[in-house]
Amino acid sequence: MKINFYGLKAIYLHEMDRFRRTLGQSLLSPVISTSLYFIVFGSVIGGYVQKIDGISYGSYIVPGLLMLTLLTQSITNTSFGIFFPKFNGTIYEILAAPISTFEIVLAFVSAGATKTLIVGTVIFMTSLFFVDVEVQFPLLMVFLLILVSFTFALFGFLIGILSKDFEQISIVPSLVITPMVFLGGSLYSLDMLPEFWQMVTYFNPVVYLINGLRYSFYGISDFNISISVGLMVFFLIICVFAVSILLKKGYNIKS
Repeated sequence: MKINFYGLKAIYLHEMDRFRRTLGQSLLSPVISTSLYFIVFGSVIGGYVQKIDGISYGSYIVPGLLMLTLLTQSITNTSFGIFFPKFNGTIYEILAAPISTFEIVLAFVSAGATKTLIVGTVIFMTSLFFVDVEVQFPLLMVFLLILVSFTFALFGFLIGILSKDFEQISIVPSLVITPMVFLGGSLYSLDMLPEFWQMVTYFNPVVYLINGLRYSFYGISDFNISISVGLMVFFLIICVFAVSILLKKGYNIKS
């Protein structure tokens, strides 16, 4: 299959240019939020919490806060990226262009994942000012960051297609993903929970992502790393099929 790199590049650069125009808001807000987390949880509460698996509390929560940023930013960036053309009617220009559905999805998802990785890098650098961070498996960390960013950017694309207004777009990141991250061991170890709530937590898929990323940092995890990667790949496949079916039918776009 011959790829229209010119069309793909045009959509990608257009999305990245929109990110550049709102760079202050896109980067400043996550940095301030993360800094507050480290000040409140890392410094204040961390002073009353013993080390977890030999790691200081402030350092322990870094992977969880980074995962929170990755999930929310990747979904938000891509969902708004595809929703705005639907909202202002420019989506028809994209559909009329000599570019395939695969290339449209790839361009939007790549731009959303790139924005997320930029913000994630800034968040990681911010954490170094507050706590000592050790990355034992840097290649694994980079692989997981890229996999999560692209997978949930694709999920965000799916949300952008399904959403009919701005309120529907914000429901999943704010009312679903954020609570799942906080209840997924981002700020604590599962061993600190009663046995019943540990069992409940096992049904939260985000807990496996956080543990996978935490393993790449400190070599500790409540689960086997293969479970984290396997679930991520499985969810990626589901998103690919869902997006392909909806775009083929023109759901909520051509009507």
